Amino acid sequence: MNKSTKLVAAGVLAAAFTMVGCTDASWGKLTAYGDNANVQCYSGGTLIFDSVSTGKVISEANSDGYYFKDKKTGKMMEVSGDCIITYDP
Repeated sequence: MNKSTKLVAAGVLAAAFTMVGCTDASWGKLTAYGDNANVQCYSGGTLIFDSVSTGKVISEANSDGYYFKDKKTGKMMEVSGDCIITYDP
C-alpha cells in the first residue's frame, strides 16, 4: 500500500468515526419531529414553566429562546432562559 492510499484510508476512517460519534444525537434530533416534548424552564433553580408540546420544539437562532405549540391550549408558545426539553420515547 503506497503512502497516498494510506492517507486516503486514514481520512475515510477518521470521517467514519466522526459520523458514528454523532449518530445517536443527530439521529434523535432528526426523528423527534411529531413527538411530544416536555418543556420545563427554571429561574434560580425554581420551576417557573412546565408544559408539553404537540411536536418538535424549535430553538431560536442566536437566542436562548424556543417555540412550540402547547398541547393543552393549542397556542403557540415562546419561552427563553434555562429550559430543559425532553422528548417522549
